[in-house]
Amino acid sequence: MAEFLALRRISKLYGGIAALHDLDFGLAVGEVHCLLGENGSGKSTLVKIISGVEQPEPGGEIAIEGRGVGRLTPARAAAYGVQVIYQDFSLFPNLTVAENVAAKAMTEGGILFDAREARAVATTAMARVNATLALDDLVGDLPIAQRQLVAICRALASKARLVIMDEPTASLTRHEVDALMRLVAQLKSEGVSIIFVSHRLDEVLEVAERVTVLRDGRSLGTFGKSEISKPMLSRLMTGAEFHYEAPRADFSKDPPVVSVTRLTRAGEYRDISFSVRPREIFAITGLLGSGRTELALSLFGITQPDSGAIEIDQRPVRFKSNRDAMANGVAYVPEDRLSLGLVLPQPIAGNLVLTLLRQLTRWFGLFDARARDGLVADWIRRLTIKVSDVNSPVRTLSGGNQQRVVLAKWLARKPKLLILDSPTVGVDISAKDGIYAVIATMAAQGVAIILISDEIPEALHHSHRVLVMRQGKEVRQFVSAETSERDLAEVVNA
Repeated sequence: MAEFLALRRISKLYGGIAALHDLDFGLAVGEVHCLLGENGSGKSTLVKIISGVEQPEPGGEIAIEGRGVGRLTPARAAAYGVQVIYQDFSLFPNLTVAENVAAKAMTEGGILFDAREARAVATTAMARVNATLALDDLVGDLPIAQRQLVAICRALASKARLVIMDEPTASLTRHEVDALMRLVAQLKSEGVSIIFVSHRLDEVLEVAERVTVLRDGRSLGTFGKSEISKPMLSRLMTGAEFHYEAPRADFSKDPPVVSVTRLTRAGEYRDISFSVRPREIFAITGLLGSGRTELALSLFGITQPDSGAIEIDQRPVRFKSNRDAMANGVAYVPEDRLSLGLVLPQPIAGNLVLTLLRQLTRWFGLFDARARDGLVADWIRRLTIKVSDVNSPVRTLSGGNQQRVVLAKWLARKPKLLILDSPTVGVDISAKDGIYAVIATMAAQGVAIILISDEIPEALHHSHRVLVMRQGKEVRQFVSAETSERDLAEVVNA
């Protein structure tokens, strides 16, 4: 198979510290090559070098189709057909689908932007992947999976020959991931090369022809599909092995913290009933449109059910807002931590105490900075959040540490019920393991936990019971320790 991209002896220093060290990397025409590594392993730096955003140290070589390319810039990389789809997609939310898809192709060609031409360019690009998006819809109004499709079509409209997908499945449901995998296979069949950057090993095993593993800026090797396994990749990435089994416990004699009876909200979920007791982890899983997040929003008072009942500590409650839910000991960690869970430009310390501002305010409205500093230090220690300066913006933290800040923000309120919506999305294996440990510790301390996840292994191996939802309805409940991944998957995907 012909080689499209070759990197030799690539190094990159930041302030004397090596982000990449003497790295070789190759990519064939029409190959799906996965790039694995924990946060800080050098993946992002490598992507920036391939796309011309960063320059390697002298002595490194980059060749495309056998020819040295010298100094790459973003414009030169794009001219060679290199397109990057970042995790945030880098789209214009206030522009239409057609305008977003065609923007790069038309401006790169020096063409005066023309709406009719934009629609033609977008239609052609979408036809390649059988997309049926409405051209005049604003991208900001689209769900995540459709925004990703717009980003892929934009790359194709720019005549992409290499598409780099940076954590492309981080915010997708299993159903949406399946659709993306089919799209990747189609692009490969057309001769488009793909670098697939992901933390999800199951998807890597499914899509990869070869895998390169990075750790501390060095390549630990490139492996063919027949050589790789999930335990082997985990060990290479982290130096450790992870094995999980569903916890066993009987909470039936304990009074429930929360009870839900025939809860219904038109168009979102209906007739949902369950209870969760102290120390219990109750998972909810299901495909796109199952109503999991919609149910969580009602349990946290963001929306109100049309009928049914919610009880906290065996006492009926009706939440008119999230303030009512918080007053009753309910905490909620949303799936989208970047826009809903954190204020990214604000300091780490400020984010951590966001839910405690009233408690930290003393006489005459004075803020107790000493109490805040003690609380911040305590939770950073308890959740082992890796931070050099609590006054740095929270956006400077890795995904796993950002998620721990969100957890700390709510755990500091000492909730009775903690609702976690996809708490490990977009974090690496070690960070996931740390979050699972935090969840288990909080449960052991008496907190009732609802864990929402579309990853079947996560829902099964980190809960005591699992509720499967489909199209807003309860399908079945399982005792996790008595259920296999295969049995659960059959019900979820039925």
